[in-house]
Amino acid sequence: MSNARDVLTPEALSMLQTVVSSGSFAGAARTLGLVPSALSYRVRQIEDALDVLLFDRSSRQAKLTGAGAELMREATRLLADVEAVANRVKRVATGWEPLLTIAVDGVIARDPVLDLVGAFYALEPPTRLKLRDETLLGTIEALASGEADLAIGAVLDAANLAFTATGIRSRPLGELHFVYAVSPNHPLARQTGPISDDMLRRHRAVAAADSARAGPSMTVNLVGGQDVLTVPTMQSKLAAQLHGLGGGFLPEPMARPYIEAGHLVELTLERVRPVGQMHCAWRVRTAGSPGRALEWWLAQFEHEGTRQALLTRHRGR
Repeated sequence: MSNARDVLTPEALSMLQTVVSSGSFAGAARTLGLVPSALSYRVRQIEDALDVLLFDRSSRQAKLTGAGAELMREATRLLADVEAVANRVKRVATGWEPLLTIAVDGVIARDPVLDLVGAFYALEPPTRLKLRDETLLGTIEALASGEADLAIGAVLDAANLAFTATGIRSRPLGELHFVYAVSPNHPLARQTGPISDDMLRRHRAVAAADSARAGPSMTVNLVGGQDVLTVPTMQSKLAAQLHGLGGGFLPEPMARPYIEAGHLVELTLERVRPVGQMHCAWRVRTAGSPGRALEWWLAQFEHEGTRQALLTRHRGR
């Protein structure tokens, strides 16, 4: 006896749709070029495999049962999916990747990234996109491990030289300046004059955890001996500082709207404010040129306006 997988083929589903649209087995048989008995036999095979009745045979009309109506609803979706997959396969054969995974560092503004996603989808490509949130070395690690094809906001330094052999390439996005900020009710908010590291050490810092899993992790701009609240993302770090749970450096474009609204206070420190060199990075295929989806994304980073928006156009700006 056939099982459901054997009988629910695209051809069988299309045949059932013809029966429904014709209104009778006799009409559907004429449309399909079959004798009615052959058509009835094929429908019965499907019903036997599913152990249900799809049509009410008490009348001359091909009237669906409840189970049959449900199958027809799903048949429309399944046949559309088959056609979409076939079209996608054809387009992938022209150089489009089936999937492009993009690791986005927490310091990158999300709205410009989503604007790029929308522009990419407007091309109606067969490539599916997957976005990953990463932090610090986790962004470049996603590339090196093969879990991502493109990284936006990668932090590249001497520690990343080990990734050269893995076929990682990069180009600069620009500089990102950071400011030290606390909530208005934080004790440091009332301090005047430059604040020393010794004074910072007396108060809790908020740090976004490096998302690196297998390789080395990175901590930045912390004072030795300082109590630290570690949170999973840069957005969580911003929220914790807004709640007065500690202080820390934030990307200046991310913090500025909250500083101007009075929700954060920017502090002057004795130490030099950090400046990050942000990059986009991508994996190079072992043979051939980049796929068409990756080529499109890399072309967007050629525009100065796009690079600046990714670094500066945080929500509220």
